Amino acid sequence: MSDLYEERLHIVEVYDRLGFHAYHLAEHHSTPLGMAPSPSVFLASIAQRTRRLRFGPLVYLLPMYHPIRLAEEIAMLDQLGRGRLDVGVGRGRSPIELASYGVDVSQAEAIFDEAFEVVRQGVTDGTVTFAGKHFAFDRVPVATRPLQTPHPPFWYGIGSLESVERCVARDFNVVTLVETETAARIFERFRSVANAAGKDLLMGLCRFVVVAETTPAALAIARRAYRVWYKSFNHLFEIHGIRPNRPWPDEFDTMAAAGLAYAGSPAEIAEIVRTQVTAAGANYFVGQFVFGDMSFAESSRSIELFAEAVIPAVRGPLSPV
Repeated sequence: MSDLYEERLHIVEVYDRLGFHAYHLAEHHSTPLGMAPSPSVFLASIAQRTRRLRFGPLVYLLPMYHPIRLAEEIAMLDQLGRGRLDVGVGRGRSPIELASYGVDVSQAEAIFDEAFEVVRQGVTDGTVTFAGKHFAFDRVPVATRPLQTPHPPFWYGIGSLESVERCVARDFNVVTLVETETAARIFERFRSVANAAGKDLLMGLCRFVVVAETTPAALAIARRAYRVWYKSFNHLFEIHGIRPNRPWPDEFDTMAAAGLAYAGSPAEIAEIVRTQVTAAGANYFVGQFVFGDMSFAESSRSIELFAEAVIPAVRGPLSPV
């Protein structure tokens, strides 16, 4: 496990060296998926191993945290990174993971709403006064302060039109892993609502990405690694004998056919990214470059090829990549 974390840190150093904008880290529990159940711990190491790269969770699962404690951690991380933290928040997708922490799944959204308001107050005002069903605080000081003001940027994983107004109202930048046509509808409304509110927010399209010198080489890596990732994703569901709310395809080629994953040469990937970003109306792209059992050599080479040949080709329609 120590070697795994060290290898990941080396990957993050590659992102930093090659000029990537940000590194987003998922949070999962009771499963081999991701192996980062405490994002803050790993992000603290990233803060010390990088100089330019922004970083942050995508997302902190708010129902699993004491919000005052999390506000303090966010402030510390932003200071450790000298103002490079981006904070993704969410209520949690997996009912099994939530239940493992004693969270009533039916209350997860209400807990999220209250916890986010407490965290927002804590990192913005430095004092929290809040009275709700799940949390109550009276003038609680948060002495640790983030470097960014009024607070680090907030992010949210969006998957439906119904979430648009709430995200814009909370100044959430958003990322989605849905089909391009669905993403286009979400982003069209998001842009309209944000523009009407005078807000400049990022709309990110997320995809699995493997780049190699040739398409056959990229596909060989992607197909093998995706099967391992898929097994990890389904680990908890298989133990409990239930199906996930949104099951993923069991093969990489099916994901690729749906436009949710790419594997190919630099020229091919550049064309796919440019086409999808334009069709979706995204201004931010999130590549999942490391998944399953991809080796450091495979991952780092894919990332290097993406930086050298893909980013310059698609930089025009995008904000940060």
